[in-house]
Amino acid sequence: MKAGIIGCGSIARFRHAPEYKANEHITEIVFYDRNPERAERLAAMFDGTVAGSVDDLLEDPDIKVVSDCSSNENHPIFSTQALLHGKHVLCEKPISLTVEDASKIIDAQKKSGTVLMVDHNQRFTRAHQKAREIVQSGELGKVLTFRTTFGHKGPEHWGINKSNATWFFKKERSGFGVAGDLGIHKLDLIHYLLEDDIVKISALQGALDKVDEQGKPIEVCDNIVATMQTKKGCLGTACFSWTYYGEEDNSTILYCEKGIIKIYHHPDYQLEVIHSNGEKVHYQLEKMQTNDVQTNTGVINAFIDCVQSGRKPIASGEDALVSLRVVLAMLESAETGHAITISS
Repeated sequence: MKAGIIGCGSIARFRHAPEYKANEHITEIVFYDRNPERAERLAAMFDGTVAGSVDDLLEDPDIKVVSDCSSNENHPIFSTQALLHGKHVLCEKPISLTVEDASKIIDAQKKSGTVLMVDHNQRFTRAHQKAREIVQSGELGKVLTFRTTFGHKGPEHWGINKSNATWFFKKERSGFGVAGDLGIHKLDLIHYLLEDDIVKISALQGALDKVDEQGKPIEVCDNIVATMQTKKGCLGTACFSWTYYGEEDNSTILYCEKGIIKIYHHPDYQLEVIHSNGEKVHYQLEKMQTNDVQTNTGVINAFIDCVQSGRKPIASGEDALVSLRVVLAMLESAETGHAITISS
């Protein structure tokens, strides 16, 4: 089958396109971007072709799967259109900027009967999957508290143009700033690891250091910190940042009744289990995907497998909607100064 990619920025170049290229079931990649030069550049890099318009891409009967790598505000447009054209869709996160628009995408998937997966790629790392297995086994008892963080030096260092004019800094396009770029990854991960939902959250945010192309403070937060409670009563803290200038931090720690699980915290081991008696178990599982070290995330392979097998995606549209509600509540709390209870 052929794959279509809508939006030809860095996420398409470094994640989606190479992973489609490496998948044995994909014969060709068709690229579309509102900037034709970007599409042409990726087509040349990956031996693909360029669609003259979104309609051209969606009306190609040989394109069975589509990655929506457009900016956040466009996901409800392109993902919905692709689903209603009978395409299987892998949508970048966040699924949308509003619950209403996310629901429209999910409704389109139900109407089409095709696969909708959202790229909450932290669910796919071996360390996170192993940590989930340990939690499920009960060997450390229940999780009592947690802390998680995700930060790097900012999207202006990651994007195609390496510019402070990046859409991530624009309120009308990114919507949520670092909360929707990095934060939603970890909030979704907590749901996945604990098989539990965050139901109450309190947060503080700020545009502490980033400036736009005119040298003015950006319109969205570059840092946000939060405290939260899950449905099962677990308590946790989270920090998300675009100002970790020394190195990335992508770590999560789960504090359980009988020990601790540290994920991407040790310099040599992706997973460290510390039992209450002091015994330590170390796991070397894989290299962590970072902006500077690009490895195969397994997301595209999992997506294609769902298309072929009919299995439910690890990160479904419904999963993405749950995490979106938490991000919206986190931002509401930061703006109002009040703790927010999250409705389902």
